Amino acid sequence: MAESSFSTLEGIDTSSLVDKVEEKIISLMKTSGMKVGDALPKELDLAEKLGVSRTVIREALLRLRTVGLIESKKHRGAVLTNPDILVPFRKIFHPSILTHDTLKDVFEMRLALEVGMADFIVDRVTDEDIAELENITYSGATGETADPFNIEDEILFHGKLYRISQNKMLLELQGMLLPVFQYVHRSGLLEKPILNNDFISHKELVAVLKKRNPTEFRDAMRKHLNNHFLRILDCME
Repeated sequence: MAESSFSTLEGIDTSSLVDKVEEKIISLMKTSGMKVGDALPKELDLAEKLGVSRTVIREALLRLRTVGLIESKKHRGAVLTNPDILVPFRKIFHPSILTHDTLKDVFEMRLALEVGMADFIVDRVTDEDIAELENITYSGATGETADPFNIEDEILFHGKLYRISQNKMLLELQGMLLPVFQYVHRSGLLEKPILNNDFISHKELVAVLKKRNPTEFRDAMRKHLNNHFLRILDCME
């Protein structure tokens, strides 16, 4: 990293020292053209330039390590990494510490994700994937009546759709959010039955997916989830 980039760092006031140092270091990463694998200035250099103790610097760097923004390398010190942006979510995603409104927000996010990823599913699905989806629908409890919700079937079927999308972040989100979805359904938040004549079952979704038409599959997915949309919208009124 060029010396001129480091020289742009300025001293900070003495309030909320760790917060401000953390902000300064992140600003340095953004403005100095640092790339993954580049080393930050040494702790002593940062402490002297910012006018704080090395203890404050260490605490700020520890926060950055916790969120996966930097890592320690032998003989190199703190090195910029490709951050795992889902780290903060993993720490807080537990139904028992989320409010009613937050649970609804999370469930809405799930609905938006599953409709939105339809194009990726159609583009990347294989004959083997379709066969696995068919096995899930034939072996599960899901029938053909309106909104035959079964949590085990939902996990198997929709989990497979996320895997078909081949988007690692979507797949990881799905795994993280499953306990929240289970809690939403079992808590009574969505207990009001809404029978929708346009409902499309898992088996019917597979039949549409076989056509490999993204527009048709997106529309079918929306109809499959429509009872959930109606419940959520009704809860918000």
